[in-house]
Amino acid sequence: MKPAILEVHNVTKAFGGLIAVKDVSLTQYQGEILGLIGPNGAGKTTLFNVINGVYKPTSGEVIFEGQKISGLPPYEVVRRGLARTHQIVKPLNEMTVLENVTVGACFGPQNLPLEAAQEAAAEVIEFTGLGKYADVLAGKLNIALKKRLEVARALAAKPRLLLLDEVLAGLNPSEVAKMLDVIRAIRDQGISILMIEHIMQAIMSLSDRIVVLNFGEKLAEGSPDEVANDPQVIEAYLGDPEMAKRILEEEEA
Repeated sequence: MKPAILEVHNVTKAFGGLIAVKDVSLTQYQGEILGLIGPNGAGKTTLFNVINGVYKPTSGEVIFEGQKISGLPPYEVVRRGLARTHQIVKPLNEMTVLENVTVGACFGPQNLPLEAAQEAAAEVIEFTGLGKYADVLAGKLNIALKKRLEVARALAAKPRLLLLDEVLAGLNPSEVAKMLDVIRAIRDQGISILMIEHIMQAIMSLSDRIVVLNFGEKLAEGSPDEVANDPQVIEAYLGDPEMAKRILEEEEA
């Protein structure tokens, strides 16, 4: 077993009387793709927001590479080597693709000056297949390209752990396939990935392990096969045994 890169210990996040995440613990290992699934409102994005510093946990703590990061602001978390994308894409619309990705490169652990950040951004743009759009304003891209730009901007910070929040949502099958290739290529560079996704065939095929949230609590954890065959997961999320069987068959195909 490789060393842990991320440890979430008994994290709870409450908003007044609403408990969005309740006593969740998980461990992610270096080089691993860890899937995070669950119904809408299960607390997945809230947990992401706690991990990357948008929210301070009500209780519990987040450990990244052996150091506590819970309570740090997002810009400090990025400096430590943990970057994320957003479920709703947030490009800087009046800036070009290259300029958007350069912003990401400026805020990584290396604290690159502008010229070096532009060079790093250009490499990431080519890596993610955005090279021919480098001089296009981000606001003119379609949703699939904006999703890829979101990934490129986070990747330009040279993270060791990348959090992907529904990067496949809204994409057609061809676009999904291209994004899956990008995600696998990122993993092949040695970058650990924690990802939220609702496209079950994709998350099952990509993930080494999966954590399931339901009503803010951890419902299950295990390999894709174990999770897809868990009766509690089937009842809460997958719908019925036949759907779980179909997902596994499509994954194996």
